Amino acid sequence: ELLDLLAPAPGEVAFDATFGAGGHAESVAKRLGAKGRLICCDRDPSVAEFFHDLARTASCRTELIQGNFADVLADMPDGSLDMVYMDLGVSSMQLDRRERGFSYAHEAPLDMRMDPSTGRSAADLVNLLSADELTAIFRRYGEERYAREIARAIVRQREREPICTTGALVEVIKRAIPTPARFGAGNPARRVFQALRIVVNDELESLARGLEHAYRTLRRGGRIAVISFHSLEDRMVKEFFRGHAAGCICPPGLPQCVCGHQPTLRVLTRRPVMPRVREVELNPRSKAAKLRVAVRL
Repeated sequence: ELLDLLAPAPGEVAFDATFGAGGHAESVAKRLGAKGRLICCDRDPSVAEFFHDLARTASCRTELIQGNFADVLADMPDGSLDMVYMDLGVSSMQLDRRERGFSYAHEAPLDMRMDPSTGRSAADLVNLLSADELTAIFRRYGEERYAREIARAIVRQREREPICTTGALVEVIKRAIPTPARFGAGNPARRVFQALRIVVNDELESLARGLEHAYRTLRRGGRIAVISFHSLEDRMVKEFFRGHAAGCICPPGLPQCVCGHQPTLRVLTRRPVMPRVREVELNPRSKAAKLRVAVRL
């Protein structure tokens, strides 16, 4: 679906904002041809091994830039790209490497930084923030029903000893929530881990800046695609596309348009594209994915 909507053509310039293990990049590179160019970006330095495999086999020119995609796009000239695509959130590569501390299913240091060399880890947040600050994070970014109870339990536990591992945090969460909630759908720690990861990596702020700079760098006819995995991201993408796709924005009731506003994006996905049943069977992690695509006018 991503390839069908982006429609990469020979000779075009594409920007992969979240390279990961290179799955999307490999497919896009095949369509760009010898005169095309694929610029790959990722905050995680460990993706270099996957990029080397791509660079050896790709027919197009390729390069890898380590950093936050919003910062990298900010340095690119206006109208320099034919397409930008983003696959948001944590990658399977990061989840499967236990030592990175992204997964609540494995015992590991409580880290969650996409770039392990910079910023505060999840352990720093859990052990330093107040109960009110933790509650706000769990509610806003995890939509966690028992945010206050979990935050207070964390503060009580860290007074005895610091919470330094994923397993220790999971146990605190389980003890903090009512017994029936421990046996609901999914792991009871899922929302808290999501919220911490978003804050540790400043993901929503990066997305907001990334969308603005991606829009600026697109040529006429350029396409932007975003795959999101939770409602906060999807809402942000939907509203950004809608704002640039709007025509007249005058207040209702005026006899004629006085704003002169013209749409500068055309949304190609009236509703988000969801994974089909077969894809979810092959890759259960794709279940929550929503793809939205727009073209620059």
